[in-house]
Amino acid sequence: MQRSFRPTTALAQSVGFDADLMHVELTDGRTVSVPLAWFPRLLAARPEQRARVQIGGGGRGLHWDELDEDLSMAGLLAGGA
Repeated sequence: MQRSFRPTTALAQSVGFDADLMHVELTDGRTVSVPLAWFPRLLAARPEQRARVQIGGGGRGLHWDELDEDLSMAGLLAGGA
């Protein structure tokens, strides 16, 4: 019997924002929302700067080159960066 691969960590698929929150859609169908206030660089950034996020490491991290901001999915799920 062949088993399908299932990641052991939550992986980011897409990232969106509203006025107060960052919403990260995960590959397993969940969405994690965290306050922008946790991340001063993202909070101060313009919407178009926030939108230029790169999802790296197969979904394990988020990177904003212009803002010099890096977040890990493990950190987000643990309640921080």
